[in-house]
Amino acid sequence: MGDVKALEENFRLQNKSCFILGGSGETGKLLLQEVLGRRLFSRVTLIGRRTLSLQGPESGELVQEVVDFEKLEEFAAAFQGHDVGYCCLGTTRAKSGADGFVRVDHDYVLKAAELAKAGGCQQFHLESSRGANKDSSFLYLRVKGQVEADVGALGFDRFSVYRPGVLLVDRAESRPGEWLSRKVLGALRAVAPTSMAIPIQTVGRAMVTNTLLQPEAKTEILENNDISRLGG
Repeated sequence: MGDVKALEENFRLQNKSCFILGGSGETGKLLLQEVLGRRLFSRVTLIGRRTLSLQGPESGELVQEVVDFEKLEEFAAAFQGHDVGYCCLGTTRAKSGADGFVRVDHDYVLKAAELAKAGGCQQFHLESSRGANKDSSFLYLRVKGQVEADVGALGFDRFSVYRPGVLLVDRAESRPGEWLSRKVLGALRAVAPTSMAIPIQTVGRAMVTNTLLQPEAKTEILENNDISRLGG
């Protein structure tokens, strides 16, 4: 992977800007911290449905754009002029219902990607899920796979997909079954690496570090183990 510090210095000299979607979510929060803390971008824009209260010395450098995802085309200006886009936008079927899940995880993501591409964005980094497959019989995996395919068809100069396994995080909305699975997988991971789980901090760190690298192809898919190596 080379000298990360040297890659960071070279990247800063390029004076690039980025936007982040889903900054209020678990991965998005840590991605935002990573982006601001490493000071790689000359401008960082957080795009969401509401303004977030943030703390820390770097938070003053952040631009926040409030949008209505149901009328996203009316907010096209928020997506203009960025070199890199990060998307951690998502919900759950339990929280939003099947239709709401599809609307957020597919429709909102795709429309945002379309506006970003039209606005000059060159790189798009999308958090997806382990097992994503547009032909899956499971709604969650099918929607994740479909949005990967649809965003990929837009023709970004670079499109990076991240497919983490179970995210190891103490989520406020976590249900008992999810909490138990995270504890079990977290204990297993402490003994030996697993392709099924990953600390959420690792995902955010990997997405930012990977931005510094030159991929072999315009589209790349990073599975759980790839993310772990990059963000470890």
